[in-house]
Parts: sequence; structure tokens; C-alpha cells
Amino acid sequence: MKFDNHLQDKIVFITGASSGLGEQIAYEAALYGAIVVIAARSLDKLQIVKDTCEKISGKKAYLFSLDISKPDEIEAVFNEITTTVGPIDVLINNAGFGHFESVLTANMSIAEDMFRVNVLGLMYTSQLAAIHMAERESGHIINVASMAGKMATPKSTIYSASKFAVIGYTNALRLELRPLSVQVSTINLGPVNTTFFDKADKNGDYLSRVDKYVLDPKEVAHKIVRLIGTNKRELNLPKSMEVASRFYTLFPRMGDYLASTLFNQK
Repeated sequence: MKFDNHLQDKIVFITGASSGLGEQIAYEAALYGAIVVIAARSLDKLQIVKDTCEKISGKKAYLFSLDISKPDEIEAVFNEITTTVGPIDVLINNAGFGHFESVLTANMSIAEDMFRVNVLGLMYTSQLAAIHMAERESGHIINVASMAGKMATPKSTIYSASKFAVIGYTNALRLELRPLSVQVSTINLGPVNTTFFDKADKNGDYLSRVDKYVLDPKEVAHKIVRLIGTNKRELNLPKSMEVASRFYTLFPRMGDYLASTLFNQK
């Protein structure tokens, strides 16, 4: 089944695409006719995603080994994409990881690693893409943040801080690039049913405890890809958590209560 072709022959670059949400975004972009370019550290998994994208789209897809925490690798991959594939039309910054633990016991080396991946890596890729997109006065940068960046909960101090940073950076980036005809959007998600929680949740039962809020990665990917080319500033899912985050902002004391009770399931 092929969808409309609003991404026909557009070069869509997705980080963190070897599994989970990034993998599903790649397949969805292929359905819409995109030339899919994927990157992650796991080449074996990337190869499977690449082959599947080619079967879906009938077009050549591309894969690149990339450790998003290393600026030199980011620059090298961007240069190679530009040389071998072409200018990036859409950048989807999906790479990232989480770790849920009390601030009293958390190893701060995890915080450093998380900021290198979730924040600094995203900033490097966004800047490189923005430079080329601004020159062409065309393009779309989509940064995957989190509802944790809007409404923090216990045991998410490091992760929430990294996603607060992503939201702040992306909001400013959108304002800078709008006059240059480059679109910028933030994706704020609650829990998504992926392997993300294999690393983030030490207890292994978080998803089951928040079952009514858990998102299907295929449905999320569909909504993200449909957003490409629009001027929509944010996609917030699930809607119940979007409402809660607005309540959190308007009524902070009550928001703290809800965040430490209703949404505190780690």
C-alpha cells in the first residue's frame, strides 16, 4: 500500500533508526516516497531497516554508522550524505536514551553521556542541517523531545533535564529559521512501546504500570511523517498527557502533586 507522495524523492535523514520509533519513521517515510537515509551505531540492525525501506519505496536507501555523541563522526556523516546522496531535505533527530533513577544514587557519568547524546548530538546535527537548508531556503528539522521535558517526574531528573534542553533549543531554532523558510518542529511523547525502556527502566515493569498512556510506535511514526512540510510547531502525545502538561504550567503546585502521584510510576 502506497500513501500520497508529499515526500516523493525528498532526502529524509533519521538518527537512531536501527530500532523502535526511528525504525518505524523510516518505514513510514519510505511509504510516502522518500529517499531514506538512516544512522545509528548498530550496522546489522540498520541493514535490515535499509533493506525493508527499499522494498517499501522501490528506491535506494542509505545507511551510515554514527555515534551521535561524537561531533567528528556527525560532521563526517553529513559530508558523506551531501556528497553521495544529496542535500538533506528533512532531518529527524530521534537518537536518544533515558535512565530512571533517584538523584541520590545516580551516577553522574550517565548525565554526561545523556547530554552528549540527547542534547549536544542533536544540536550538532541541527546546526549542520540548518546551514545547508538556510542556503536553499527549504527544509524541515524535527527534534524528538519528550513529555518529560514539559512535566518532570521523580527519578527522571537527568532525562527530564536533557529533554527540557531539547525543547528550549528547538523553540529558539524555530524562531531563527522561520524567516529563512526552514520549518522546525518538536515531538513531545509520553511512553512509547519500544526497547527504549530496556535501558531506561531498571525494574522492567514501567510500561505495564502506565499501560493506558503507552503509544504505538507505528501510529506515532505516521503522525510524525504527516507533519513533515507543515508549519506545525509541536506534536504532543498522548493527548491526556498534553492536557496534564498544560495544567502543570498553569497550576504548578497542583502539577507537582499530579507529577509525584498519578504520573509517578517509575
